[in-house]
Amino acid sequence: MTTMRAVTFTEPGGPEVLALTEVETPVRVNAELLVKVVAAGVNPIDAKTRAGRGAWSGVEHTPVVLGNDFSGIVVEAPYESHPLQPGTEVYGMGMVPRMSGAYAEYLTVTALSVAKKPPSLSHVEAAGVPLAALTAWGMVVETAKAHEGQRMLIHAGAGGVGHFAVQLAAYFGAHVVATASARNTDFLHELGAAEVVDYTAGPFEDAVGEVDAVIDLIGNTSAETGSRSLRLVRPGGIYVNGPTGSFPTMAAEAAELGARATGFRVAPDAATLAIVTRLIESRDVRVYVDTVLPLAEAPEAHRLIETGRTRGKIVLTVAEG
Repeated sequence: MTTMRAVTFTEPGGPEVLALTEVETPVRVNAELLVKVVAAGVNPIDAKTRAGRGAWSGVEHTPVVLGNDFSGIVVEAPYESHPLQPGTEVYGMGMVPRMSGAYAEYLTVTALSVAKKPPSLSHVEAAGVPLAALTAWGMVVETAKAHEGQRMLIHAGAGGVGHFAVQLAAYFGAHVVATASARNTDFLHELGAAEVVDYTAGPFEDAVGEVDAVIDLIGNTSAETGSRSLRLVRPGGIYVNGPTGSFPTMAAEAAELGARATGFRVAPDAATLAIVTRLIESRDVRVYVDTVLPLAEAPEAHRLIETGRTRGKIVLTVAEG
């Protein structure tokens, strides 16, 4: 097991720079787990890093293996009595490029980044959860403090992070107003959105009005969504921006308006992921997987995620579960 199949790239570029190759299998050290990857989630940060943005500045050597989300089976545990012994089905989130990613047959990851896979989910479904759900939790619950009586606007509500954000906000009692295309209206109502605004039908602010919190998963990369959303936040409310590099003038614009605004960056957290697991098992939260592709078709997965039109998550299958 000295080498493994992995999708890698050596220089930034379009999806075509991704290639299925043979690389060295990572070696587990200290409190890390060695995990056989069954499925890997695909996220916008993967495409940004591949293109030379995102986490590319942290790349210290090539080839790079992308993929933060994974679901798989423990091969090696840190020590004999560790709770996650070989054979345990787990899911979690790594930190690319500090560690090798999930677009591969094996990965090493700190035990603090991994939780037992929800029994009710397949590996494909589980691989779509960690990064998106932890991001949604951090933005909606920890930062915006979702609660009853709160009016919360969530942009891109049908996307990977968005569909978790809608569910978590609704679970904690917020009145959720989600923006999406018309085809996703019923889907978002099913997830708990009280109102769904078709952003193609006219200015969303005309239909939304003032809100207590904005969860912005678009920023100013499209139609100055971030700037327009800032102006909807009531005094004492909060605007939370997620996508890396999507709103570089946020702080200055918020200061000019006297509004409270912050970015958010997700971190692996097994304890919070365990909470998400309980919500999944109680059926209060579900994951929607839009597209499943084999590992070799990672370039196509990146093309799809860069359209910004996927519902839920894209997942790569790596091995049999």
